[in-house]
Amino acid sequence: MNRDIFEDLFVLEMANNHNGSVERGLQIIDQFSKVVRFNNVRATLKIQLRDVETFVHKDYRGRTDVRYIKKTLATALSREDYATLVTAIRKAGMIPSATPFDEASVDLCAALGVQIIKLASSDLNDWILIEKIAKTRKPVVASTGGSSLKDIDDLVTFFNNRNIPLALNHCVSLYPTEDTELELNQIDFLKNRYPNVMIGLSTHEYHSWDASMLIGYAKGARTFERHVDISTDGYQIAPYCSNPAQIDTWFKAFQKAKEMCGGGPGTKRVPPAAEVKYLDALVRGVYAKRDLPAGASLNDEDVYLAIPLLKGQISCRELMRGEVLLNGIKKDAPVTIDDIDSPYTYNQSLKKTIYDRGLDANQGEDPAAKGSKGVDMSNKK
Repeated sequence: MNRDIFEDLFVLEMANNHNGSVERGLQIIDQFSKVVRFNNVRATLKIQLRDVETFVHKDYRGRTDVRYIKKTLATALSREDYATLVTAIRKAGMIPSATPFDEASVDLCAALGVQIIKLASSDLNDWILIEKIAKTRKPVVASTGGSSLKDIDDLVTFFNNRNIPLALNHCVSLYPTEDTELELNQIDFLKNRYPNVMIGLSTHEYHSWDASMLIGYAKGARTFERHVDISTDGYQIAPYCSNPAQIDTWFKAFQKAKEMCGGGPGTKRVPPAAEVKYLDALVRGVYAKRDLPAGASLNDEDVYLAIPLLKGQISCRELMRGEVLLNGIKKDAPVTIDDIDSPYTYNQSLKKTIYDRGLDANQGEDPAAKGSKGVDMSNKK
């Protein structure tokens, strides 16, 4: 099952913020697509789909005191309008996705060629809808807000058994969400419980547009969702929605988190040469405690360890008890790789590494004083 479609994917949730206006929806698409391109990220702009004729019971369509019903009816678009928005999303270089809230809307997702389907937190155990979504075989992102553990277990099992790509977004369904309500440790819980599922973060906090990204990415979230909106004609953006400038900050926090976290958790990082060179300067070199004749076997009473480590000198890493000296060493002089009978002596690659590291014994020194060291390192090649 291919999860790659979810890797580093940003879901920009337009919801009904087009306010039933195709023109406003196109403006949202245009403004956010520019931020997406500028930050060179992969994003999907998501719409919400409802078959209004069946979604709201006919006896309750006049209930203006019920906010959800009133907003659903007031922001409804036609199939042609949604097709216009999906086409614009594609042309803007983003992936079209949608949240269908009923079975007819799932059919519309297929007709529009929507590439990713989002399962809302409210529908995590709506099995009639879930089974309909699964028939499309499209990748699914599911938010876990307000769900039980059994709900999530059942959902993961269902999609795994059908080999349909699934991403789980940790989500707190409070609009907006306070920082104290984010529960970002749930990312760890989801990753540990569902190791073969892509885990993400759907967030609605409004005090910061970088903190949860930095923490969430470091914890292993790899797909991210926020509601988006724009200010036009005095329209006031809801606190849980993000404007283009805030999404720009969000994207940049992602790039910073990725830079700071580095490679994946499955492999040991390769230290850069500058880091290795810095640490080599702190490694202790091997020095003679007394005058040592050729043929002597090195033991603890023959040598001591001290900085600096010099080029060609063996360090505490290479010193082994019982190594035989090939050359005589004066007291306090460094023991070099050429002075001992060691496996390193016969491995040219290892030998070169030892000569490339450490301090040049002659650097910044009066050549006349070189003899006091008891050894000329420049001839130890």
